[in-house]
Amino acid sequence: MQQPIHPVLPVCLDHVPDIRLIACDMDGTLLRGDGSISERTKSAIKEARKQGVKVVLASGRPLEGLERYLDELELTTADDYALSYNGAVIKNVGTKETICSQLITGKDVRDVYAISQQIGVNTHAFSTELGLISPKVSHYTAHERDINGIPLTLIDFNELSEDHPIVKVMLVDEPEILSPGVEQIPVEYYDRFTVVRSAPFFLEILNKNSNKGNGVSMLANYLGIKPEEVICVGDAGNDVHMLEYAGLSVAMGNAFDDIKAIADYVTHTNEEDGVAHVIEKFILS
Repeated sequence: MQQPIHPVLPVCLDHVPDIRLIACDMDGTLLRGDGSISERTKSAIKEARKQGVKVVLASGRPLEGLERYLDELELTTADDYALSYNGAVIKNVGTKETICSQLITGKDVRDVYAISQQIGVNTHAFSTELGLISPKVSHYTAHERDINGIPLTLIDFNELSEDHPIVKVMLVDEPEILSPGVEQIPVEYYDRFTVVRSAPFFLEILNKNSNKGNGVSMLANYLGIKPEEVICVGDAGNDVHMLEYAGLSVAMGNAFDDIKAIADYVTHTNEEDGVAHVIEKFILS
């Protein structure tokens, strides 16, 4: 599958086409630092939906980690969709139908686990059968479990069958440990997988065709929506692909500098209702 391609023509911010879908990252974008969504943002999303705009949560989290926010935003009908696991899984929220699922295998996890042991970095993974799995309870594995409200199953990754279905495997550790470890990952892994840094303490390894850009693209095609009718909003490395795909790409004011550099527009920070500002400026005005 080809990677999403950013529109060749530059976006004229004074004449943005009618928007039919907005895809928003969660952590650092839609959510404030305390994990809440502001009332202004909730109101803007509600008004956008009244105008027929699809509002899609696009996150590295599992669907279970999105459900309370989907409930809070009332994005729970058969007309609502969510991208979880960085676009590896696309679901209809109301019917629970899986629109797309692109996986890796137990063999892939075992290979990544071997690398993680060599470079001294902790790891965990998401299994379609067992949920969150890990050989041990590290600090950031516990963090993943707790922020998503999901159980953790301890398992020796070397005992996974080669064809065990896996959504993604992650290297997780303190940034000062993870960053030098990442530099030791074999180059061929970047050809074999999609590899994205979703947080200073998370490196995610997915199916080569799994990323938020391909996820938003497949959903837009499924809904008959053109790229130029799509806004994508994000702040980190795992948002790059969807920003490259979107007709209008928006970086948060708190985004990494390399994310701001590729965006058509930089909005306010997540503490300053940056998503609400985008909706008000480009959809509701």
